[in-house]
Amino acid sequence: MARLFGTNGIRGVFLEDLTLEFIHDITLAIAAFFKSGPILVGHDGRDSSSMVAKVVCSTLNAAGLDCNLGGLVPTPALEYATKQLQYSGGIMITASHNPPQYNGLKPAARDGVEISREDELVIEDIYFGKKWKVGKKIGRTGVESRIIQTYVDGIISQVNSKKIKSKKFKVVLDLGNGAQAVAAPVLCKALDCRTFLINEKVDGKFPGRGSEPTPSNLQDLSKSVLQHKADLGIAFDGDGDRSIFCDNDGKILTGDRSALLLASYLLRQHPRSKIVTCMNSSSAIEELASQTKSQVIRTKVGSVEVSRRMVPEKALIGFEENGGFMYGKHNQVRDGAMTLALALDLLADSGRTLAQEMDSVPKSFTTKDKVSCTRQEAKKIITRLRKEHKNSDVMDGIKIAFDKKNWVMIRPSGTEPIARIYAESDSQEKLDNLMAKYVKKVNAILGR
Repeated sequence: MARLFGTNGIRGVFLEDLTLEFIHDITLAIAAFFKSGPILVGHDGRDSSSMVAKVVCSTLNAAGLDCNLGGLVPTPALEYATKQLQYSGGIMITASHNPPQYNGLKPAARDGVEISREDELVIEDIYFGKKWKVGKKIGRTGVESRIIQTYVDGIISQVNSKKIKSKKFKVVLDLGNGAQAVAAPVLCKALDCRTFLINEKVDGKFPGRGSEPTPSNLQDLSKSVLQHKADLGIAFDGDGDRSIFCDNDGKILTGDRSALLLASYLLRQHPRSKIVTCMNSSSAIEELASQTKSQVIRTKVGSVEVSRRMVPEKALIGFEENGGFMYGKHNQVRDGAMTLALALDLLADSGRTLAQEMDSVPKSFTTKDKVSCTRQEAKKIITRLRKEHKNSDVMDGIKIAFDKKNWVMIRPSGTEPIARIYAESDSQEKLDNLMAKYVKKVNAILGR
């Protein structure tokens, strides 16, 4: 089991868990894993990110590898450019949606996809054994200025840009003070959209609404969509790989619901395709897949699990319930701006509003919650529940299914000291009761 890598890369509180010495040593391990350069390095807008980037680049050079610094970029832009510009690998400096005091490192392989769980363990083995070399040759750090344009051009090539341009869509972008501020507006301009910006100033403290878009903190997005009579609104997380939509009526959509909408659209165009998604996403995707003779493959929670499974399966679609959507024809990674372009493509093709489109998606009611606890306490919760529900699915934490549309899942977070609780039901009333019951049960196990 990985000791440093969590659900999504390595993360920690800067200068506490994530010390400069640790950043130096783990970068030496990553360099030894990559073996040769050049390596593409990019970072999000956190206050510590540019400092970490300097340490990473200098350390890569000390290990004999050349690298190019791309500066402030969204994670999916760094990943796509790693592949498209033919780098040996990439390192994104980000803690995604974590609070401002956190930062982290996320390596990408030469194919532009996050490294596999197996490769994470290889890097950890190098790190703990100090199996690296320095000093024989010194690499160089250059500048890579093509990332954003390469990224935007790649996205546009995957949609009917001519039809989108003809619609002159009005779009509200809640950039969350994050990294998509340097890319999403460029994409919208290239597609002749009229854009209205919220939280557009990059700020590592995420003062606007925090780094994670949730239904509870997107009221400004909803209001702006209604005020400007926009066709849709979209909110990004801190590093720009996840997105949450707001329809033209001002309703915030869950990541599951928007994923089902996009999957339905793409599967109609490409029947008999493969979809990869996590254990905790809506069961309605199986219903959609059956309509086009497509196949759903379930994985553990985590974008690495989904992305890396998509590659050998040659899957068309991958998604997580948190707004992370992956389009295989572009890149097998979560990508907020690609997701936006697909939504615009759908609206341009259908001629209907987003709210009208959502009415055609199979009904599902999902929710999630969390409880603060240590990893040991999370294990205690799961062990106790396994004894009560012996036939439950234990691929990732525990998933207790009552039937196809009613289930609850509990697992320890790989990025924070919490246990996450997910649930789905076939009615809102059932969902509320199910979640209340299991939150109460979890707290009882913890003696609260």
